This record gives sequence, C-alpha cells and structure tokens, in this order.
Amino acid sequence: MRSLFILVLLFFQLGSIGIASPSLDSSVENIDVKLKDHEMAVSFFGLSDGEATLIQGAKGENILVNTGGEQTKAELKEMLGLFGVKNISVLIITNAQNLFANQINELITTYNIQEVVSTTEITRILTKLIDPSALVEIIAWKEGSSKILFPELTAEVLYAGLGENEGLDFTLHFLEHRLFLMTSSSSEAEKVFLKSDIQNIHIFKVPNWAEEDSLSEILIQYLNPEISILFESENHQPDPEIINDLTDTWSEIYFTKNTGTVTIKFTDKNYEVFTIANETED
Repeated sequence: MRSLFILVLLFFQLGSIGIASPSLDSSVENIDVKLKDHEMAVSFFGLSDGEATLIQGAKGENILVNTGGEQTKAELKEMLGLFGVKNISVLIITNAQNLFANQINELITTYNIQEVVSTTEITRILTKLIDPSALVEIIAWKEGSSKILFPELTAEVLYAGLGENEGLDFTLHFLEHRLFLMTSSSSEAEKVFLKSDIQNIHIFKVPNWAEEDSLSEILIQYLNPEISILFESENHQPDPEIINDLTDTWSEIYFTKNTGTVTIKFTDKNYEVFTIANETED
C-alpha cells in the first residue's frame, strides 16, 4: 500500500517550497524528513543535469548514489545542505560517466566519506582519481552479492557490467519495499534482469535517461513498477515509446526536470511521495 502527497509541507520544514537552480532560495530552511525507527527516506535530486540520489536512515545514516553532472557541484552541495547532511558513510558510483575527480575528492573531504563503491573496473579507475591521502576505502561490488547498508536496508547487486551502457545495477530492500536502481541498458544486462526476482518493483530508477533502446517493453512489463523516476540530462531526451510503455503499466512517472526533487519516505509497510519543485524562471 502507498499514499501519495505532492506538497512537501506535510513533513518538511520549509520557509518556501520554491527551489532555485542552481542556487537555492535563501528563504528555504533545512528539510527534516523526521525519520523514526523502521523508516527510511530516498531523495532523487532535481539537479539541472545528471543523477544524484540520497538515502537516509533513522539513525542519521546518509548514503549518496552518484554525484550529478560535471557542472552541478554547487547544486549538489546546496541540496545536501538542505537535507541537513553533514556526513556521508558510503558513496556509490554506478557508471564511468559519473566519474568527476574534483567532485568526488571534494565530497570525500567535506562529508568524511568512509567508503566509495562501484564495479571492479570502475574501482580501478577510482584508485587513480581519488586523492591517495584520503582515508577512504574503495570497494568493488560483485554481481550476485548482498550488502547491508544499514539495519533493515540491504543492497543486492544484480549486474556489474564492463561494456558500453553498462555499470552497477542493484536493488534496495527495506523491510517490505523494493527499489531498483538500474544503470545498464545492454541486451546482456537485460537477460540477467529478466531472470532475477525483480517483478513488481515499488520504485524504479530508469536507466540512461530513458534514451531510445535503453529499456524494452518486455522488461518494463516484467518490472511492473509503481513509481518510475527519470533524471534530467542536458544531452539526452527520453524516448516517447518508453514513457508510453511505463504508462501502460500504470506506473506513476516523475521527471526531475519538471517535478524537481522527489523524496519517498518509507515506513514498515507504506510509503509516501513528496516533491520539491524547481523554481521556474519567468
């Protein structure tokens, strides 16, 4: 079961619901997601380019998946500040397109990141990009492995590809909820997904900006997602056929370009969706 709300004022403490990009309105106060025991929040940031997802636990845990686009460092910093993030335990990089050395090193220093996670191939690149003086562990996740991120939240690695349009694909299991953060859009990856236990996913992060041929109708029907999240890209446009296929499954689709940041708050059985709209320009 889920409940859906479109205004952040129900549990966010804001002076205004308008957020400017790349700068935040000075009247916006910090967001408090007010997590209790057995609750979690996942925020898909509405940056002007690129992917960045914040996972927050009830004990103050913060996990960041990707760092946005190459030019969105200031936007990401403001969003993390808005959500009151001072420390990040784990940074997950899902593909080589998200490797921005300056951004990653600054995040490690600013937020005292303890672990940086990716595929085996990408971690080899990260060992060269990350400042050797940084006290951070670089960890490769392998296909088929499970990782406990914090109590009640487990990541299961479905695919860790090396080819073009491939990267790190994993599900998040939080109590009765399942999220699929999909990155790889190759035919080989799809074969693996169609053999995996990922039917009837609650939250689906769409891969590769929903670009043409990045997602088949067969896989969409197999996933049958309740909520689909599409990030913004300056260089790619979503394929209308993919959007239609998602709509045919009755999935609710959120475009961060239009909606802004999408935060989903999970309890033991339910979840609620809240959005923070980007400020529109006249």
